[in-house]
Amino acid sequence: MRTVFLGTSAFAVAILERLADSPHRPALVITRPDRPRGRGRRVAAPPVAEAAAELGLECLQPADVNAPEVLERARAAGAETACVCAFGALIGEPLLSGLPMLNVHPSLLPRWRGAAPIERAIMAGDAHTGICIMRVTAGLDSGPVCLTEREPIRPEDDFGTLSARLAVRGGALLVRALEDRPGCREQDEACATYAEKIGPADRRLDPARPAAELARVVRALSPHIGARLELEGEPGLGVRAAVALPGGPPAGRLAAEGGRLVLGCGDGALDLLEVQPPGGRPMDAPAYLRGHAPG
Repeated sequence: MRTVFLGTSAFAVAILERLADSPHRPALVITRPDRPRGRGRRVAAPPVAEAAAELGLECLQPADVNAPEVLERARAAGAETACVCAFGALIGEPLLSGLPMLNVHPSLLPRWRGAAPIERAIMAGDAHTGICIMRVTAGLDSGPVCLTEREPIRPEDDFGTLSARLAVRGGALLVRALEDRPGCREQDEACATYAEKIGPADRRLDPARPAAELARVVRALSPHIGARLELEGEPGLGVRAAVALPGGPPAGRLAAEGGRLVLGCGDGALDLLEVQPPGGRPMDAPAYLRGHAPG
């Protein structure tokens, strides 16, 4: 089947690579425009645009994916189906009705519709998540689901490890959907939950909360975003890896205990295994403590 692919993020790259290695290799890749990225805010191409170039695929980066000329380009490429993953903008008319669309979504829909399903599943302490192949409709991830696979969330999983497994499953499931063309079932709206985009408040580690909750936040935001600890009298500190401990110092106190950097929480304590000082590089707790003494 001749396809076009719409995606933007690093997660979408893995799906694109699997699709390109199948009989359904995209005739055209559509992604977002270049934009400032990283600390230096240099203008750079999105990951999918870079991957398309490496794969030798024609790539289109429209300012508006819903402009009529985008559908015209897709039709000129001979597309029969559009495959979508983590595009990052709502797809509307005329593209929505101009081509059948299959979306790869990393959750067990209708749970965790929206922008950050992997992060929100880890934060919530879900035991499982998964991959859904769904038909794209005008609603936010609300279209009928064609195929689903479950994936356990392991106690040691962070965003990086879990998203890597889900991407492998998602690529294989998309190819299967293109080949088998399974029927789809409507989602149960009563069970829908929403995975809002991660904002600054989601990154802050509030020591009044239980340590187990904060450990899940750290895992959910590592390594791509990073959690952040801000305490009075202490410099802001990025937290890249942490585990919950019983006991510990009073809530809100950062202490050095036996070579460990420990944060007292509302229930238990957080052992900060890897941190990142302002303007510095990530380092393990012993390296940080050699140059910093908690107040």
